[in-house]
Amino acid sequence: MVFSGDLGRPNDLIMKPPAFINHADYLLIESTYGDRTHPVQDPVDQLAEVINRTIKRSGVVIIPAFSVGRSQSFLYAIHLLKLQKRIEDTPVFLNSPMSINTMGVYCDHQLEHKLNPNQCESMCNVAKYVRTPEESKTLNTKPGPMIIISASGMATGGRVLHHLKKFAPDARNTILLAGYQAAGTRGEALFRGAKTLKIHGEQVVVNAEVACINGFSAHADQSEIMDWLKHFSDNPKMTFITHGEPASAKDWKQNSKDLGWATEFQNIWKKWNSNDRLQYFSSPCACQRKTMIARGSFSQAALVLEKRQF
Repeated sequence: MVFSGDLGRPNDLIMKPPAFINHADYLLIESTYGDRTHPVQDPVDQLAEVINRTIKRSGVVIIPAFSVGRSQSFLYAIHLLKLQKRIEDTPVFLNSPMSINTMGVYCDHQLEHKLNPNQCESMCNVAKYVRTPEESKTLNTKPGPMIIISASGMATGGRVLHHLKKFAPDARNTILLAGYQAAGTRGEALFRGAKTLKIHGEQVVVNAEVACINGFSAHADQSEIMDWLKHFSDNPKMTFITHGEPASAKDWKQNSKDLGWATEFQNIWKKWNSNDRLQYFSSPCACQRKTMIARGSFSQAALVLEKRQF
C-alpha cells in the first residue's frame, strides 16, 4: 500500500523532486490540485512585484504561512531577491515559534533538500525571529515597510490573526496568500474577496490588498500528479483519491481514466457525537460545517479500505 502524502513539486525552490514509485497494490493519492495546474509565472518574480508595490506605499506585507515548508520557501525567496537587489533591504520578521524551531532542521538535514550550507544559512538569517508574545505585540506598533511571515497558513489561528486585526484595515498593506486555502477558512474568505473577517469575536474590515501566489504551493498540480503516476509499471488494484475538495477530487477521478486505473473517491465527513465517538457521513449535506473536523484525509480513506473486502 502506498500513501502519496503531499506529493510535492518537481521544481520546488528548496525540496528535491518526489521519488518515483513503480508498484503499489493499493494507492492513496492526494487531489488538492486535481482539477487545475499551477501558473507558469515564476513565483519569486510574483513575490518581488507584491513586495515592491507594497514598499512604495510604505505598507506591511503580511504572509500567513505554514510553519514547515512554506515559511522556509518564502524566506529563501526573499533572500534571493535581496541578494539580487530586486527588492529593498526591508525588515523581515518570522513570527511563529514552530517555524523558528523548524529552521534548524533544514541546516541539520541538508541531504534532504537542495540548499547547500551557505544557502541554508542565508535563508535562516534573512529574518529576525520573534519568539515571545511581547515581541509579537510590539510588531503591531512598528511602521512599514516591513514583511511579517506568521502562522497559520490559512489564517485559522496563531499569531498571524493579531497582525491581520492590526494591518488588514489599512489600504497601504498587503495580505499575501500562498497556495490552496481550504473552504471555510479565513484564507479562503480573503481569496474570495471578503471585505470583513471575524477575528477573536470582532468584525475586522479588510482594506488591504489581497494577493495570491499559487506557485509557492507544495502540492503537485494535476499534470504533475499524472506525470508521477505514469512511472508505475502496472496498475494498482484500486486507487483512492483523497485530500481534496469534492470538485477537485471528482475532476481528478475523471482525468485518471486516461490511465485505465480503477479509482474511488470517498467524500467522508465526520463529527463528534454526544459520546465523543466519530460519526461518518458520505456527503457534506449530512452534517453542518461547524461540526466538521476533516474530510477526504488519508486516514479516512484507510478506514474505507479496511472495511472493504477484496
